[in-house]
Amino acid sequence: MARSGRHNFFGALQASFVLVGVMFFIKAVELIAGVSFAGFGIVPRDQHGLIGLIFSPLLHGNTAHLLANALPLFILLTLLFWDRKYHPGRTLALIWLASGLGTWLIGRAGDPAHPTVHIGASSVIYGLVVYLLVAGFLMDSWRAVFVAIGVGVAYGGIFYGMLPQSGPISWEGHLCGAIAGFFTARHNHG
Repeated sequence: MARSGRHNFFGALQASFVLVGVMFFIKAVELIAGVSFAGFGIVPRDQHGLIGLIFSPLLHGNTAHLLANALPLFILLTLLFWDRKYHPGRTLALIWLASGLGTWLIGRAGDPAHPTVHIGASSVIYGLVVYLLVAGFLMDSWRAVFVAIGVGVAYGGIFYGMLPQSGPISWEGHLCGAIAGFFTARHNHG
């Protein structure tokens, strides 16, 4: 029996809430315990930094960083999980891991005494934006086209964040997320 669109939407909201909720839970633990889990982020070209492929998108430098990523991630995850044609579980896993691996390969590493650690969900956000845009053109679905247009209008300006820049923002993560989103869309729908 096919699931109704309303049921799919509430399931998508629930999945998005859980994933974003994990990020808030981790930040709350950090704040309450007075610890930082940033060491579990991506440290480029360092064997121990590979653990960040799993944990980096869940970690944020401060509350403002978390809040800046939470709403866009929630919206994009809801759009992804709302339509099974996007293959949401596989898509999220591919973008999550491929953007992390790309960041590990090309990211700024810092120096041995002060390694650069890449954390935050923005690589996944960039991956989802590009995925939804590209899938909208590859899928045989008017709904996917409308989602792509909406995402393009709402998030099209983020592409500036993929350009090389100095500072604490991981443009490498943004770029790798976008590349992962593009190739995931081509893999799923090409």
